[in-house]
Amino acid sequence: MTQTALIRPAWTPATIALMVLGFMVFWPLGLAMLAYIIWGDRLDTFKADVNRATDDLASSFRKKSGHGTYASSGNAAFDDWRDNELSRLDEERKKLDEMRTEFDQHMRDLRMARDRQEFEQFMADRQARQSKTKKGRSVPEIDG
Repeated sequence: MTQTALIRPAWTPATIALMVLGFMVFWPLGLAMLAYIIWGDRLDTFKADVNRATDDLASSFRKKSGHGTYASSGNAAFDDWRDNELSRLDEERKKLDEMRTEFDQHMRDLRMARDRQEFEQFMADRQARQSKTKKGRSVPEIDG
């Protein structure tokens, strides 16, 4: 998911409009959009957890069957080599999954930093406007 996506799990004008439209058309659509706004950033983590659980389940079945999903070739040296290579590839896949998780966290941190910076800029602009308005509306003193 890119940082400039129009529809992302955040309170953007587009997502709010889609949520309101969803409630007007059919209330479960609005509810689904609200859930996406609130919990959408957790979808990647959820998918990774489901994939990991599925992989673990599949590997447990392979381990129970002996030499993985492949039947014995009849050559013990080849079977050992194949099992070692499959184990090595599985370790590489796990490393890639960990790197992907770290990268996803990095992207979430960058998005949060960008949102924080935009908010701070908004607050600074707002404060500058308010102070400018207060200076322009100086109350004249009443002589009595």
